Amino acid sequence: MFHIRPSGNSLALPEAAEQLRRNSVQDPFANRNEEIEIHPVQKVRGTVAGLFKAQGKSFQTEVVEELPLTFDGIPGDFHAGQTRRSGGREPWYPRGTEMRNERQLSILCPQELRAIARRIDVPELKAQWMGGNMLLEGIENLTMLPARTLIFFEGGVTIKIDGDNAPCRVTGRAIASQFDGRNDVETTFPREARRLRGLVGWVEKEGVVKTGEAFEARIPSQWIYTV
Repeated sequence: MFHIRPSGNSLALPEAAEQLRRNSVQDPFANRNEEIEIHPVQKVRGTVAGLFKAQGKSFQTEVVEELPLTFDGIPGDFHAGQTRRSGGREPWYPRGTEMRNERQLSILCPQELRAIARRIDVPELKAQWMGGNMLLEGIENLTMLPARTLIFFEGGVTIKIDGDNAPCRVTGRAIASQFDGRNDVETTFPREARRLRGLVGWVEKEGVVKTGEAFEARIPSQWIYTV
């Protein structure tokens, strides 16, 4: 056991402790709850305006009255499966890497389809042309819903949202093929449909969704993270 004998010019112990505290690194999280604005959980209700399935080798879909949903997504659909191969959307992986399929379902809304149609100057824009699986009414600015939003359908199905669906030239080309002389849509669609092209999600709870069915979207609490 040893004792520290302060020299004549040493600070008193309480003062030394206070100086050490002042010189130490401040807690970077001390005031984080005061600086970050937290938006609480919200709930929005709506109805299923249309259902669609890609039954062949094309991503484009056809109208159906109901969608059986499993943990693989829509059985037999172009995007079915619990995993998928990475592509241009995942430059951090070598192309073709097996990964979780968070894109089992493409979800759209009528208001945003009309907005895109105006922007690319076409008379109409159908969900099928864009490979949509669900057309949902009742949610303003659907594409802006955050990741982790849960959509609870009246019949028991739950879909978890991964995020917005970035528009691409492949979809633009499919839309352009519906209108003679409008090859320009292939390149204008990716620009004009940004943040309007809907959402992608995956099946969290299995079941069957039917046209006209009610749903409730549970939007998680939100905040902006900055470095």
